[in-house]
Parts: sequence; C-alpha cells; structure tokens
Amino acid sequence: MMATRIIRNLTSKNRLYQTHKLIFGNTMSRQISNHNSESVLTIQELAQRIAKVMGVKSGYSPIQASRTHLLEYVPKSQADLPPRSMRDSYLVALIPLSSDLHLQDKYTTFLGYVRVGRLLEDMDIFAVMVAQKHIHNPRLPEGIPSPQTLVTALVDRIDFSDFVPKPKEDIKISGHVSWVGKSTMEVVVWLEQNMYGTWHRITRALFLIAARDPTNTKAAVVNAIVPADDREREILAGGETRKLYRIELEKQHVSKVIPDDEEQRIVHDLYVRTKSNKDVSLMNVVLPSGAVWMEECTISNTIFSQPENRNLHNTVFGGFIMRQAAELSWVLGFKFSKYRPKVKSISDIKFSKPIAVNSLIHMHAFVVFTQMQFIQITVYVETFDPQTGTSDTTNIVHFTYEVPEIVKEVIPRTYQEAMMYVDGRRHFLEIMKAGPHAGPKMLNDDGIVNKSKL
Repeated sequence: MMATRIIRNLTSKNRLYQTHKLIFGNTMSRQISNHNSESVLTIQELAQRIAKVMGVKSGYSPIQASRTHLLEYVPKSQADLPPRSMRDSYLVALIPLSSDLHLQDKYTTFLGYVRVGRLLEDMDIFAVMVAQKHIHNPRLPEGIPSPQTLVTALVDRIDFSDFVPKPKEDIKISGHVSWVGKSTMEVVVWLEQNMYGTWHRITRALFLIAARDPTNTKAAVVNAIVPADDREREILAGGETRKLYRIELEKQHVSKVIPDDEEQRIVHDLYVRTKSNKDVSLMNVVLPSGAVWMEECTISNTIFSQPENRNLHNTVFGGFIMRQAAELSWVLGFKFSKYRPKVKSISDIKFSKPIAVNSLIHMHAFVVFTQMQFIQITVYVETFDPQTGTSDTTNIVHFTYEVPEIVKEVIPRTYQEAMMYVDGRRHFLEIMKAGPHAGPKMLNDDGIVNKSKL
C-alpha cells in the first residue's frame, strides 16, 4: 500500500502552509495554527479505519459480506442530516517522498520524474476520504457502520502546472467538498510540492463522488452544504454552474447530436484533402503531406485485475484504472511524437460501470486530434468476457499532451474516426479555452468561481 501520510488534526507547523493559497484565506490559517497536536496515519492505516467505519472486514473474499441490514439507517432526506460547511470536510495529507526510499521507487519514472499515474491513484482515494469526512449523521447508533457507499462517478478535470515535481521531495495533497447535490459531492483536490521552502502547485482536480445505499443499487442522500462565509458561497455557486455545464455537454455529445456546421465543414475538408486531383474516383484516398492516418495511431493492452487493485466494495479501484490509462496514453504519445510528452490536462473521466476484481480489462488508446505541438489522446476502457467474446465499455479518459516540436496531423478515414476527431477537438478546445464548444474557466487558482465567465 502507498505510505501517504494523512494529517487528521492540523498542527501549528505553519511552514506546511506558508505559500498554499488556502480557499478559506486567513480564517482557515488561524484555525490551523490553533491545533497543537497531530495524528499521522499511513494510507493503509486510514483505509483500515474507513473499512471499519463501513463495516468491511480486512482480507479479500470473492463474496462480499451483505450490507442489507444497514438499509434502515439510510437517511430519508437531507432534512435528517445536519448541514455542513466546506471547512468541515477540509483535509490535508503528505506523500513523504523525502524520507521513504521504498515509496520513492514506486513514484519515480525511468527519467527520474514523479509518476503521474501514482498521483492519480492518490487523488482518487483522497477525494473519497474528503467526501467521507463531509458525511455526518449524529443519529447513527454507535458501532453501526456508515450506510453510504461512496464511488467515484466522474473526474471533471485535472489541470497540471508547468512545475515538474521531484521524486525525492514531499508532496502535499489537500482538498474539500466544494458542492453538494442530494447524493453527489464535488471535491476539489490540490497537489503541491515543497522546493527550497516554497510550496509549488502541481495540479488541481475536480472529482464527483456519488453516495449509494448499502447495496449499491440506488442513490443515498448526504449532508447539504451551508456556506460558512462569502468565500464558500462563491465556491458553491461555481459548483452549481459546473453541474449545469456538464449536463449541457452530455446533451451535445456527438453520439446524440449531429456535429454543428463548423465541425461538419472541418470533417468534409479533411475528406477533400485525401482526394487526388488526378483521380476522380471517390474510392481512392491519398494521405496529405505531414499527416498520418488515425487508424495507425493507436495501441492497446490487456490487464487482469487482482484483489490488491480493489476498493472497499470489491470492485476495481478507480485510481488504478486512471493510472493504467495514463501510462498507456503516455506511451502512445511517446511513440507518436518521438518525444517524451508532458501532460497538460486530463478531463472528463467517466466511470460508467463498476469493474469486477476478476475482470479482463482491455484499454485502447487513440490519437484523435493534434494541433501544433499538442496531442489529444482518448483511452477507452472495456471489460472483456472471454467465454462470450463480448466487451462492455466502462470508462473513457481524455488526455492533452504537449511536446517540444510540431507534430503530424492526424486524419480520420471512417465516419466513426471522424466523430472521435470531433470529440477530441472539442476536449482540446475546452482545455485551451477557445472555440464555440469551450466552456467557461469555472475556477481560478484559489478554487473560486470566475464570475466573468458565468
């Protein structure tokens, strides 16, 4: 298990927070300084505590113990739960790379950098910890496990700064619940690293955590949020804006709606460029200069998941899926560009269905769009049944990479590839904040909604 250290009771060691842009400003800083003790836990110890809270016994069993007896403790409505503020869920952790040599080996790439995939695993499990901290039911009898089952439903976006983290320096991870619906919680997570006494931001991520009932068959309500101050009210407004924007994006997906006029023109222009002026036949195609067919820009792998990759619900841990997808996409970007790509953003990670621990997992990565020195890669995750030969898509992950040189243009040959191109272009424009399908920059670096973009 990862040896990430969770600081449950924040201390007066202000050196940890000197340059961190806390979303609660001086108020939270004063609260931190009022604590004079700390309880440092490894991720394994914390996972054991969470398992105890949920009534999950340690050790793997192919058949998970029933939690149906907890159904009577599921709150009927949010009125049955006390409202919470954002600071109630605030949590900080350390990845102690400076002192744990074994951990350094697990987090270091062959180039001597920090493995992004490992950080994705940390952020995913940390987001669930934050969501668990938000939930509070004073009516739950002592000794009764928490009836809510928490799962990652979506990773909205993970943006990376230009700072390159080092594998021998501690990394701080912090976050809080930033918006709550009836059964879903948006969690914002930051990663920072201390270099020469200054904390540098590595990334910021937005997770959507869903609360389910004990049998994981329907939604379960969670505590509502009542902002503690004006700053929290701004953050909460941004969460509502992002929810509406996600709904609109889903309605406009290429699988549901015909691409707009500009996108249809772009697709047709790509087709025209593959026709030779010397050949009037519509059957023969020519690859334009400086381009490559999309069908040649793909790699796949197969993973057999094991019990060590499971979460508390005996399904595959979402962070494990993100790490495997990230590393596969990086390899494809390396092969495609001949340069070691730098990840700029990971967006719209959907967790459509849970994956059983004993599943065969197929991952297919495609370069779906390029522009200048940027590469847009989509990874499709499928479970495969070898007995029936059928596959079921469970996850889709979108990556934006950057390399030092201009890359080749990718050209679709089929209509299906053309739709992948359009979808990839939309995600790229969203990251670069340009074009008709790009949404507003919802949060600034402090996690506050950008009012000018509403």
